[in-house]
Amino acid sequence: MKRSPPHAPGILVVDVGGSSVKCLASGHRAPRKFASGPGMTAEKMVRGVLKLVKGWSFERVSIGYPGVVRDGTPAREPHNLRVGWVGFDYEAAFGVPVRMLNDAAMQALGAYEGGKMLFLGLGTGLGSAFIADGVIVPLELGHLRYSNARTYEAYVGKAGLKGLGKEKWRRQVEKVVEDFRQALLPDYIMLGGGNAKKLAELPPDCRRGGNEDAFKGGFRLWEADYAPRKAATQARAAGKSARKKSRRS
Repeated sequence: MKRSPPHAPGILVVDVGGSSVKCLASGHRAPRKFASGPGMTAEKMVRGVLKLVKGWSFERVSIGYPGVVRDGTPAREPHNLRVGWVGFDYEAAFGVPVRMLNDAAMQALGAYEGGKMLFLGLGTGLGSAFIADGVIVPLELGHLRYSNARTYEAYVGKAGLKGLGKEKWRRQVEKVVEDFRQALLPDYIMLGGGNAKKLAELPPDCRRGGNEDAFKGGFRLWEADYAPRKAATQARAAGKSARKKSRRS
């Protein structure tokens, strides 16, 4: 039996997916969830979360977002949900400080065990992230072309599993994992997402994660080493300073 993830004080973790929105707060063992889908907006998500977690207390929120995140907010609208996520004021809606990370990166953070780790999330699509010595790099590998007509996630995501059948899908997963292993040279590969459990055997250098890693990552997100907005602000400030010095010289 797996241990429940460690609970940092006062944190609500929200994992937004294409089929469901899952929540877990500090001091609680069992997550709660409600249905998501193509009609889900940021406003609907917040309303649904607040209704779902009524009676839970929290002072901070971590959100795993199914899309590109920059400086702690969505940079692009999600592929599998309705528009309205970019520019939404999440802190005002929740009434507490909010940190946001790409959903695959948040699950990767929860599964991270040191060194260089590639995370591949086998779910509705193909989530991906790379962590090197504690530095989180969200990726969009699933949207790269795998053939002339289809992307990687078209083969190993939910649609690929349904169209190919379990055995052919497993072989495609093995090929995709090997492609990325050869290209990125990780120390190990963590296979997460809801469909990772459908793999009978794991490819070389792979470990199996679980959906609970997303909650663990959401709690970790408030640790000092994983403060994305602070790091991004410092990086921009350093870049501006360097450009000014370059223009003066």
